[in-house]
Amino acid sequence: MRKAGRHFLQIPGPSAVPDRILRAISMQTIDHRGPDFAEVGQKSLAGMKSIFKTEQNVFIFPSSGTGAWEAALVNTTSPGDKVLMYETGHFATLWQKMAKKIGLNPEFIEGDWRGGADPQAIEDRLRADTTHEIKAVCVVHNETSTGSVSPIAEVRKAIDAAGHPALLMVDSISGLASVDFRFDEWGVDVCVSGSQKGLMLPPGLSFNAASDRALEVSKTATMQRSYWDWQDMLGPNSTGYFPYTPGTNLLYGLNEAIDMLHEEGLENVFERHQRHGRATRATVRAWGLEVLCAQQGQESGVLTAVMMPEGHSADAFRATTLEHYDISLGNGLSKVADKVFRIGHLGDFNDLMLMATLSGVEMGLAKAGVPHNEGGIMAAMEHLKTTEAPRLAAE
Repeated sequence: MRKAGRHFLQIPGPSAVPDRILRAISMQTIDHRGPDFAEVGQKSLAGMKSIFKTEQNVFIFPSSGTGAWEAALVNTTSPGDKVLMYETGHFATLWQKMAKKIGLNPEFIEGDWRGGADPQAIEDRLRADTTHEIKAVCVVHNETSTGSVSPIAEVRKAIDAAGHPALLMVDSISGLASVDFRFDEWGVDVCVSGSQKGLMLPPGLSFNAASDRALEVSKTATMQRSYWDWQDMLGPNSTGYFPYTPGTNLLYGLNEAIDMLHEEGLENVFERHQRHGRATRATVRAWGLEVLCAQQGQESGVLTAVMMPEGHSADAFRATTLEHYDISLGNGLSKVADKVFRIGHLGDFNDLMLMATLSGVEMGLAKAGVPHNEGGIMAAMEHLKTTEAPRLAAE
């Protein structure tokens, strides 16, 4: 049976695709070897440098973010290399499992899934690595499974304080274009991202930003690679082309997304996300529920993970909310499966959309019989009424 009105896709990515981007994607496909394509490719490559905030190298792959994870690892390591990774949640764990599968020796610093990576723990481990066996430190910037943000600038300081030569590799698949990220300023060597989160596109494009140092390392790294090889990208990319068929129509959409982000202003985009995160957390606490991220200052503006009361199923609640109010919420993953639900508030999203989302969640809590305080959404309304994101000049 048809349901009237729009479906609320409030998972933490893929995010809803704005009409402007949908129209851009619907352009007629052109010859990716022809002269007209060079302008499209050059705009995408240059535009993504502005989003990563880098003057260094950006590579675009027709793949999911998982492919970009692999690209980051295989271009910078050799079989058996040790990499230090931090357990911030489900996606950090998947990246660690990938490292094992492709023949690396990952060392995992244990975390409790309630905050970002601890720079001091990373520094302590690197200081103990006096022979510099660790070749890279891999950290998730915005952990999509938990709603926690790692302090990447502090991780770089920790690596430097330890006097260690390891590369700093960051997954910002769900953080880029939503949470402040500064590739050059923070001294990141490789950053992984994807199209379907803050960039507001459908899934299908992924990215590696790579420092000049990482690019130099890739020349001697011996991990087997072909599709993901940065060196194969360099020549064609210099004139706006790719070594194989790119995601042509998604690149049209990417260029539109980059324009939209700069029209709003990246700093405005970041503050909008933070403001919506604060409003959402205020509502969750007014309901009498607990936010999964317990580290103050590390809460994400992209999503909020909410812990269910003991004895209540997050998945049953999500199913009830979808059935009755046509809203999709994110599920709990692996260690927190059926224990949390996740509210996405990212991408092309405004105050009224947030209020509708939180209203749907509150009605779903009541319909599913989940114990909570009624009227929690008033906390978000009050926050939104009494605060306003600073309107900085568009870029």
